[in-house]
Amino acid sequence: MTQLHKQFTVEQIKVLFASYEQGHLSRNEIENTLGINKTRFFALLKQYRNHPDTFSINYHRTNQSRLGEQVEEKIRHELLRDKELIDNKDMPVYGYNYSALTDRLTKEGIQVSTTTIIKRAKQWDCYQVKKKKKDHHDREVITSATGDLIQHDASIHKWSPYADDKWTLITSLDDYSRMILYAELVESETSWAHIQAAQYLMQTFGIPLRYYVDNLRVFRFIQNRDSVWRNHVLGTDDVNTQWREVLARMHTDVIYALSPQAKGKIERPYRWMQDRIVRTCALEHVATLKDVRSVLQDEIHRYNYLQVHSTTQEIPAVRFEKAKQENKSVFRPFALPQPYASTKDIFCIRHKRIADGYRKVSIAGQVFQISGIEPREEVEIHLVPDVTKNIVEIRFWAHKKLLQRINLPVSAIEKAVHF
Repeated sequence: MTQLHKQFTVEQIKVLFASYEQGHLSRNEIENTLGINKTRFFALLKQYRNHPDTFSINYHRTNQSRLGEQVEEKIRHELLRDKELIDNKDMPVYGYNYSALTDRLTKEGIQVSTTTIIKRAKQWDCYQVKKKKKDHHDREVITSATGDLIQHDASIHKWSPYADDKWTLITSLDDYSRMILYAELVESETSWAHIQAAQYLMQTFGIPLRYYVDNLRVFRFIQNRDSVWRNHVLGTDDVNTQWREVLARMHTDVIYALSPQAKGKIERPYRWMQDRIVRTCALEHVATLKDVRSVLQDEIHRYNYLQVHSTTQEIPAVRFEKAKQENKSVFRPFALPQPYASTKDIFCIRHKRIADGYRKVSIAGQVFQISGIEPREEVEIHLVPDVTKNIVEIRFWAHKKLLQRINLPVSAIEKAVHF
């Protein structure tokens, strides 16, 4: 039986039981995380409920029993399935992941350690020696509170070998707790997809202090050097991108990484997510975006609530909750800045137009008569697409107030307006 005192602190287990009481975690998930059986779970839960302040970790030593014949055969079967994927040159699976195999067995009710899996892999010629990689990146936590720095990134990949298309995974990771606060697969990477990610994070967890991103055009306007043909007027950062405009209005700073390698803290989760998701989709023949999204959410749940992080030595969700209880959070409560009364006017695609002599403005070939303004005045246009309804709401602002709004089909402006 797992010696809990060597792997978990009392506070970590208390947070797990608190999550169970609140309905966030199931009994099976906690048992799998702690490596305990049903009897031990209820014994600890009873102790936690009766004496939460003096709760301690009790454990009993037992002799490890040998694996049964059926369990041995199941391990061999799963190892050979992985070997078949690796040997297939058409599959983007290049090595064994014994931790993922252990998790697959756990879902089927088979409790076995990763060390045992590796021993069996060596016996059955299903083992590869891992090449040591030089890693010059700092693995230490450089922040002292949640919400201080959000690592935000996107990765385009063929997440299922049975899918025809590549999809983009957009994620946001809290630097202090290492908890993934947002993760979603989208058909294509757009400014609107990143704006929606920011909206979800801010409305769910609060407004963070800073974002850390790369120099992708969605995040930063970068002007190349002048050529002999043209002299540029606007330089780098002289204009905000749509995504950065949203963060500016919510008073959230942006830090740009000097290179992709500098974003190692979020690149490492991408590597294990890519391996586990592709492996699961290959084994279960998952092909649709909807089903791959389901696989993604299972992996995010496991990472956030069940896995001890190698750097912090804590479960990300436990560390996140603990920071909140200890007032180690700089997330600000979500509130709309003046003069806005709707999230649609913050989380939107923003354009500006000058009205003509007849108080009309145009966008994407569509002409609109605006009341409440004078000729030649500036009008701010907020575009809020709704993909599920295939419409875009157009909201016209001037004099710090909403003048009028109209709905149009997305097809009416999508060719001229980049979302």
